[in-house]
Amino acid sequence: MDAAQQEATARARELQRNWYGEPLGALFRRLIEDLGLNQARLAGVLGLSAPMLSQLMSGQRAKIGNPAVVQRVQLLQDLAGQVADGSVSAVEATERMDEIKKSQGGSVLSNTAQSTTSSGAPTVKRVVREIQSLLRSVAAAGDIIEAADTLAPSHPELAEFLRVYGAGRTSDAVAHYQSHQS
Repeated sequence: MDAAQQEATARARELQRNWYGEPLGALFRRLIEDLGLNQARLAGVLGLSAPMLSQLMSGQRAKIGNPAVVQRVQLLQDLAGQVADGSVSAVEATERMDEIKKSQGGSVLSNTAQSTTSSGAPTVKRVVREIQSLLRSVAAAGDIIEAADTLAPSHPELAEFLRVYGAGRTSDAVAHYQSHQS
């Protein structure tokens, strides 16, 4: 690498530090390690080509042009934190990465996986995910469904709760939560 290339790479990494809080090479390597991925899998989850990911990591390219990809990076950072603190299992992390891969993104400023609203109250999705994490830390999905089946004849609402939060999709649990608010 000649001096001009080294200077361009250093400039790109500095821009990345300003835009993303750190050079993307360090951020992506941490995600790879924390989530047990390889570069190809990370690229796939983020919706980037493997060469694009490599260019971002090496500083040959400074900016992620697609806001949906930036949002997926933020969601993966949140997920890596949850894996690190033990609130999300490896199996659930794999399922969530599949959901993140399918996400279309949105406004980077308003949908950065914030855990609270402007009033300081937890968002519905955050509350639902906490309930899901708690249930799933106690028992596997199959055991939760078995327990729900046992409870169904005498306590159908409780059985539904276990099925939706213990083994269902987050979107279904959010709908359930919202339908049961006064």
